[in-house]
Amino acid sequence: MHELIRDITLCILFAWMLGLLAHFSRQPLILAYLIAGFCIGPFGAGWVHSQESISVISELGLIFMLFMIGLEIDLKKIVRAGKVILFAAGGQLLGGCLLGVLFFVGIGLSLGGGHFDAVYLCVACALSSTVIIVKVLYEKRELDTLPGRITLGVLVLQDIFAILFLAVQPSLANLQASVILLSIGRVAVLVTAALVVSRYVLPRLFHQIARRPELILLGALAWCFLVAETAERLSLSREMGALIAGVSLSTFPYALDVTAKVTTLRDFFITLFFVALGMTIPIPGLSVIGLALMIAAFTVVSRLVTTFTPLYLMKQGLRASLLPALNLAQISEFSLVVIQTGVADHHIAAQTANAASFAFVVLAVLSTFAMSRSDEITRWAIGPLKRMGLRDLDHGNGHAEEGHEAGHGEARRIVILGFFRAASALLAEIERQTPVLLEQITVVDFNPNVYQTLLSRGLHVIYGDISNVDTLLHAGIAKSEMIILSVPDSLLKGATNEKLVRHVRALNPTALIVATADLLADVGALYEAGASYVTVTRLSDAHELFTVIEAAQAGLLADKRAELDQRIGERREVLP
Repeated sequence: MHELIRDITLCILFAWMLGLLAHFSRQPLILAYLIAGFCIGPFGAGWVHSQESISVISELGLIFMLFMIGLEIDLKKIVRAGKVILFAAGGQLLGGCLLGVLFFVGIGLSLGGGHFDAVYLCVACALSSTVIIVKVLYEKRELDTLPGRITLGVLVLQDIFAILFLAVQPSLANLQASVILLSIGRVAVLVTAALVVSRYVLPRLFHQIARRPELILLGALAWCFLVAETAERLSLSREMGALIAGVSLSTFPYALDVTAKVTTLRDFFITLFFVALGMTIPIPGLSVIGLALMIAAFTVVSRLVTTFTPLYLMKQGLRASLLPALNLAQISEFSLVVIQTGVADHHIAAQTANAASFAFVVLAVLSTFAMSRSDEITRWAIGPLKRMGLRDLDHGNGHAEEGHEAGHGEARRIVILGFFRAASALLAEIERQTPVLLEQITVVDFNPNVYQTLLSRGLHVIYGDISNVDTLLHAGIAKSEMIILSVPDSLLKGATNEKLVRHVRALNPTALIVATADLLADVGALYEAGASYVTVTRLSDAHELFTVIEAAQAGLLADKRAELDQRIGERREVLP
């Protein structure tokens, strides 16, 4: 016991020190934890050498990680997932697994006879890293963009796929229809029981202890370990049970409260899991490095093919098809879980598992770099793709020239460059007050949903990237009278309002240009760049909030809310 405490102390100490280094060098924390484990493990300095300690630390971390993954799986969002996400995820998972089996068997890895290296690798390579993707998209403020929503939807369905694989994984050595049905039946029983208890029993218990935070935390942990142990008794696995425990609480009324209280423990044990995983990685030989590089290369190529293709065929445009493919081009931390379960059951060779871990590290670094520059990479790739004969949404719309965006004729009197919520609200307001004005408006944007929706409503829309000067030139804004930039700098890709104002002013010296400022300090720079008027959204927001305070003090808040509800009900906005 004392040795275990000493080993955990070393794990946390080295994880923290290398985590600081990773933070300042802007590298993934998971990479730091893996390196920390390698440094103190039996293949490094040897300070932690007890296999029992490594096993206990790893299993505890794994249980908590899967419990938290389950908590973050929103079943309601899966049910509401649009056909684009369903087809994209289906194409990526099925295509990735099929290509994976062909590739890994082709390079000589085993597929049966008690050894399932190819099977585990094709599943592992089909999953993407939720931790890395969410972190980078959050920092880039792209979680709520169309490519961001597609990416997150695919991630959720990947988790469901992993659950199904873990259900049949213990029976791979004896994979018969009856065995598969029995495994799935056990999972169904456990899931049903967990959902029933979490729906009808746990809410009442948690309601009684809602004012006792320590009991909510303890209750969540008790539920996690109870379901985990029940899964073990059903010949599944504790890890599988922890995942089901989390999923069953994901729609729980107190789910957010539970998640908030378990997050600290989750981070602690997830750190331990990755440190323990790093302890199992030996110094690689050339064969391991070679296999790791092949796994990494296959993952990137297969992800681009299997994600881009279904999105492109569903007419999402080149950009919205490429970005999710770039976002998903890495191996998941969940993949390491899948690999470790295979190692524990002697389904996969240690050399293959080590190569998968190295591939994870390589892609964690490369994909973080690629995602942070995904817009630049996408712009660079669109030209060659068009030259290869792939058509974008702007194909055949008037001014199409090689490498240039085009639209349905030249822009009209009023042009809205970029389309997000402010522009959506503006069009709804114009439609409500002066609908005839819509005939004089052109929208330029590269969101395929916006493009199709506006076309279906009879509005004039040009598909193109407003950060590209050629887009502005070929859209014909030089003849427009008013140009509106309603997207704030924080959401623009490849440009700022100041740069756009300068470009527009160079193309059209006489137009009225309305720009948007994030900061008060930006207002002067926008006027110097050539803006005719600058809107600062915080000022209008402040005015609206002040009227709410006045209404509340006058006892008229209910009337103001009723008025707002009526206004919202009358609007037909493109973006919700």
